[in-house]
Amino acid sequence: HFPSGGGGYVVATKLLGAPFGVVSGSALLIDYILTITVSIASGAAQIFSFLPYAWQPWMVPVEAVAIILLIILNLRGIKESISALVPIFILFLVAHIAVFIGAVVLRFGDIPQVASTAVSNLHNDLSTIGWLGMFLIFARAYSRGAGTYTGIEAVSNGLQIMREPRVPTAKRTMVYMAVSLAITASAIFLLYLLLGVSEEPGKTLNAVMVEKLGFGPWFVMTVLISEAALLFVAAQTGFIDGPRVMANMANDRWMPHRFASLSDRLTMHYGIILMGTASLALLFYTQGHIDTLVTMYSVNVFVTFSLSQLGMVRFWIRERRNRSEWLKSITIHIIGLILCVGILAIVVYEKFEEGAWLTVVITSVLILLCVIIRRHYHLVTLKLRSLSDILQGLPAEDLPVQTKMKLDGKKPTAILLVESYNGLGIHSMLNILKQFPGYFKQIVFVSVAVVDSGNFKGANEMDRLEENTIHELDRYVKLAVNLGLPAASRMSVGTEAVEEAEKVCLELAREFKQSVFFAAKLVFQKQKWYQRILHSETAYAIQNRLQFQGLSMVVLPVRVWN
Repeated sequence: HFPSGGGGYVVATKLLGAPFGVVSGSALLIDYILTITVSIASGAAQIFSFLPYAWQPWMVPVEAVAIILLIILNLRGIKESISALVPIFILFLVAHIAVFIGAVVLRFGDIPQVASTAVSNLHNDLSTIGWLGMFLIFARAYSRGAGTYTGIEAVSNGLQIMREPRVPTAKRTMVYMAVSLAITASAIFLLYLLLGVSEEPGKTLNAVMVEKLGFGPWFVMTVLISEAALLFVAAQTGFIDGPRVMANMANDRWMPHRFASLSDRLTMHYGIILMGTASLALLFYTQGHIDTLVTMYSVNVFVTFSLSQLGMVRFWIRERRNRSEWLKSITIHIIGLILCVGILAIVVYEKFEEGAWLTVVITSVLILLCVIIRRHYHLVTLKLRSLSDILQGLPAEDLPVQTKMKLDGKKPTAILLVESYNGLGIHSMLNILKQFPGYFKQIVFVSVAVVDSGNFKGANEMDRLEENTIHELDRYVKLAVNLGLPAASRMSVGTEAVEEAEKVCLELAREFKQSVFFAAKLVFQKQKWYQRILHSETAYAIQNRLQFQGLSMVVLPVRVWN
């Protein structure tokens, strides 16, 4: 039903509305930050399990260094980051197959006794605490493993970069993840029982399990290093998909606009740095305490999935008359909704003082911040609408004019960078004519169709993006021609507005020898620090690049009164 992907944020926004969407998106962002912290802390715990116990105080500093290294690695790009870590999967698989085979062979004769003891313990627990008590224990344990849901969410958010056909590919990926997780978790539980694993100070349960095999310290180190490295890879989920959620939210104005643009490696440097810095802050605050981090993590996981299940229930209620399979589908989602809400309530109630309260506070603060950002953009939009009043009295744009004109490359030419057809762009054009009366004999409108997370969904969306950009440029050309100024347009499609604009401008500079470049920039009456964050400095960035190339560019101020 969502062939373009998007995960919990898109589902909640589309099916329940923007208020539910911002809650889901904020919860997802916090969880992706926690994914980084939990993965690195868990990986470090595996490494320090075979190191001397006296080295434990160095664990948090080592974890911090690992997060910093991941930040640097991701700033280089997804492809390099992942390809460098692919051999880890092979090492992990081979090492754990050896662990499983070794444990089963060594303790094969104990399997009947272990099974009998497990069944007996289950009956004793049921007679002592009942089905409700067992369910509460199960729900608590289930919530502690909620980190696996991040993988499902990551597939939904990363659908745009999957191989065609994307939807079947995503479905197969989820099946592979579910099957591999079920097999791995079941095998580890079985080995815990066979080997009689119990907690030991300074060691993880997996470390105790491998040591009990008696295969020697080098085997223990190999297995634990493979697990730590795999967790290191798992931290990538936060760096890769966290910025994608931010991009989706930025398109809806919950986040600064600059987060909506994809870089040439499909990650945003600002997003990577922000995710990494936040994960470092949580690491130092919790001192890498895994129980606290997992508790914090599990809260928002079930917030997001509860909203997603609620949205799908609403969807099937609306579609019950159009789809014959609605009853079967809605039953599944109702069960999922009850489980997610129930587990969420249990986790918050039982673990509120052990870390759940911090998740609630941080998520609430982020939601409030998103609301403030969106309100700011709304107020600025209202103020800019006054510029549209200049459209009244201008020559009608529907008059028949030639939009494909051949301009003279030797005449003075104004080259104006614009976005969509609006009062801001028209105001800039009229400002050029006012400040340089009679000098420019022609004008060229330039626009870059930026491929962001909102339209990077496939070939059809790309075609529509290009068609819409051409249409908007044609409107500018018609207006200029109707004002008596020969005009033409140029456009480019790319993931980085500044780089693409520079390329087009350099080409135009070679074509038009007497050209001056122009772009508009919002100037607030009283400049505040947050306005620089919320409103990109694209015009100045392009100006710096063109001036370095020896070209002239003027940034036209567009005043916004406080």
